[in-house]
Amino acid sequence: MRPDTPADHTAEAERLLRTAEQYPEDREPLLLQAAAHLELAGDHARATGLYDRLIAAGPENPHLIKALQAANLWEYGHEAEARAIIDGVRAAGPSDAAPWEIVAETLEAHDELDAAHDTFTTAVTRLVDPDEEIPYATQSLLNGRHRVRRLLALPHDSWDSLADRLHTAAVPLDELHDPKRLWSLGSSDPTELRAEIARLRTELGTYRAALSRPFPVAVLHWTTRELTELLAAYPSLSTEYPTHEAHLTAIESALRDLASTGTGNLGIVTGTVPSYEAFAASEATSPSDPDLLPQYATTLAARGKAVPWPPAKGAPCWCGSGTAYRDCHGEGRA
Repeated sequence: MRPDTPADHTAEAERLLRTAEQYPEDREPLLLQAAAHLELAGDHARATGLYDRLIAAGPENPHLIKALQAANLWEYGHEAEARAIIDGVRAAGPSDAAPWEIVAETLEAHDELDAAHDTFTTAVTRLVDPDEEIPYATQSLLNGRHRVRRLLALPHDSWDSLADRLHTAAVPLDELHDPKRLWSLGSSDPTELRAEIARLRTELGTYRAALSRPFPVAVLHWTTRELTELLAAYPSLSTEYPTHEAHLTAIESALRDLASTGTGNLGIVTGTVPSYEAFAASEATSPSDPDLLPQYATTLAARGKAVPWPPAKGAPCWCGSGTAYRDCHGEGRA
């Protein structure tokens, strides 16, 4: 049953905290979920404590956690501290979309529309290349910027046009982001209210579609070291992975094929041999079974281990070479 009341959210947070103690390799995503439930329960001080713990532990994505921490702090009256954290996140210029979106939406929620617009604009300028495929996780930056510009009564520009083209819901963005819709919710005219309810149902359908896939369609990646160890322990998997170079080429090819069929929210998960062996044991299956590999990838994605594909504009290649994606496995990508 999904949490509904503050007590339900507190109970779910406690369950997640216990699970984090049992599975330390998944500690970060589990604590983030626990903090989110504590915020929904109204326990902002305790949520802040979890964010502090995560930051002190040297997280994989410190900018994301700091952005969430700032949003939580501002929500319960610590505006000055929240602003300082937001300034730090913006100055750091993260290469993924989520911290930018959280910071911008925090500013928007507190009527800092000019600052929110500037944050969204900086983010899309850094992370979006209109001539390349826009990653699933980055499209929301364009939508957020479009929304804030409507609130500021600014005319459409090229980024707004791109957001319009990427938007697939039945109700256009201009209508979804029309400030006058807020007025219609307070109308006493039944016709206006019915029209607004119809629009809200369309929006809800879009959100439900997104929530039905809470993690990416993920492809499994092995580093050179891990693949060498995997094949030494389970030689039969060499038919799946003839060489590491072929493995990397196959990943990029598979993701491009998925993208060409219209599949969104694509990602890459990186496996380790101990983790894979533990997963095989949990499934009562031999690690040498190649059918287990895609199941392992899906499980890692569900545990928050996926990184979006394609990488953001100017970001390093997913393969770990340190070279920009467009000059590595993204070369020749339209």
